Amino acid sequence: MITRFLLDVFRAHAREEAIVFQNRSSTFGDLLAGIAAADAAHRTAGLSPGAVVALEADFSPRGIAHLLALLGGGAIVVPLAPASAARHDEFRRIAQVEYRVVVAPNDAAVGAERIAGTNASHGLYDTLRALGHPGLVLFTSGSSGEPKAALHDGDRLLAKYRTPRHRLRTILFLLFDHIGGFDTLLQALSNACAVIIPVARDPESVCAAIARHRAEVLPAAPSFLGLLLLSGAAGRHDLSSLRYVTYGAEVMPLRTLERLAAAFPGVTLLQKYGLTELGTMRSRSSANNSLWVKIGGEGFATRVRDGLLEIQATSSMLGYLNAPSPFTDDGWFMTGDAVEQDGEFYRILGRASDLINVGGRKVYPAEVEAVVAEVPNVADVAVVGEAHPFTGQVVVARVALAQDEDARALERRVREHCKGRLAPYMVPAKVMVVPIDELVTARDKKARRAAP
Repeated sequence: MITRFLLDVFRAHAREEAIVFQNRSSTFGDLLAGIAAADAAHRTAGLSPGAVVALEADFSPRGIAHLLALLGGGAIVVPLAPASAARHDEFRRIAQVEYRVVVAPNDAAVGAERIAGTNASHGLYDTLRALGHPGLVLFTSGSSGEPKAALHDGDRLLAKYRTPRHRLRTILFLLFDHIGGFDTLLQALSNACAVIIPVARDPESVCAAIARHRAEVLPAAPSFLGLLLLSGAAGRHDLSSLRYVTYGAEVMPLRTLERLAAAFPGVTLLQKYGLTELGTMRSRSSANNSLWVKIGGEGFATRVRDGLLEIQATSSMLGYLNAPSPFTDDGWFMTGDAVEQDGEFYRILGRASDLINVGGRKVYPAEVEAVVAEVPNVADVAVVGEAHPFTGQVVVARVALAQDEDARALERRVREHCKGRLAPYMVPAKVMVVPIDELVTARDKKARRAAP
């Protein structure tokens, strides 16, 4: 099995720190013991290679051990994190889950059980079973309609982690059932690096974890990084150990990036690019305060057609379990991301599906958000399109405030500021004040579902 190389790494570093959970440390030797215990529990429950297993857990010593044991045992793993609990029934149905393995949030083992009457009989599962490879099912965000279930060949997805990289103590911030969270975990563990799990995913807890455990890498979404700056938590903790802040999953507002560069002058800010369907690619930002990024590396190729990025990858998924193939006839994945290109560097403009059409003219929400975010007292903003009888759609800015303010006064200030920076059709026709937690989804992406 492909996971054998990970076990070899763990054995070679058995006495070194592997996981920090609830401020308690455990070693790679402890992780090896956890994997063996998880494997025994799976066999007792009747799990066999090719079984489709929902792993309902979060990042914790047992959660990680069960994930690695399932992959090592040839199972097809469907990780389900607490943040998506409201949709777990839907996810299990789509993936045709045959078994459930549950680990409590406090890392207590709950157990493994067979789901009566289920039989996973998808053609893509048959392909994977014929190869004798483990699998991983990850769901897209599904902000509009049913989420898509992407099936990965575990051997192909894990192959890149065989190449040694830097050893850096890493915060596990991204979600357990997110490709970014999976990549963060495997990138660290395959290089015998400690992973640090904050006690909570708020700025104060994350900064406290960095300071207490001398973390060197913080992977996070732009929305969280904006919140971190607003909170002032970085100034209350010693973050001198931090060497890298990586960001991705959505477009980073330029103003937020500039503020991050000023707040962390000795830290490298690195834009990452990854997709549920392809995995995470190696990347290099052109500068700390630049949104231009070079992506690709071994096993990846990129091209642009009609302004949209397409990628060919050796680690690409086998396909969706519940949707048509998103690959071109010659094997390129259609990302749906609109980009600008300058030689080897790209600037991500946003998802084509997020485009707002105002009288036939295209508006990318991120472009408007970057300008609205410059307005004093705006803590965060998400821009959506709202139906309009004459223009098809108009631009609506949903804004969270740092301090209370009269909504009409805010709207005047936002519109006045935007008139000097944006084309008239891009200026928000409406400004709505909302709580900051309404601006992001459970996966820390901007909530851009179009208003009816």
